[in-house]
Amino acid sequence: MTNRKKSKKSERNLYPNEFKVEAIKLADKIGATAAAEELGIYTSQLYSWRSKIKREESTSDAEKRLLAENAKLKRELLEQKEENLFLKKASAYFAKNQK
Repeated sequence: MTNRKKSKKSERNLYPNEFKVEAIKLADKIGATAAAEELGIYTSQLYSWRSKIKREESTSDAEKRLLAENAKLKRELLEQKEENLFLKKASAYFAKNQK
């Protein structure tokens, strides 16, 4: 029987968002590999952070676009309601005067 030593798992480092953003800016300036070496992290981690931030930005851009479209459609609906009310009043007026 062999005794297996349990290897100690390294604890996961949790970095704040500010660090991630600054790391990505650094990677854009000097390159991902150099930035990762300088910061003591894996290059793949930088790429992962970059893609996650881009995905979040595109989601917020999509939400902004949908909110703008929603506001535009609400304005158009209000205009249509006002036009319909005017047309109802006008048709009632002309119907009353045709007799």
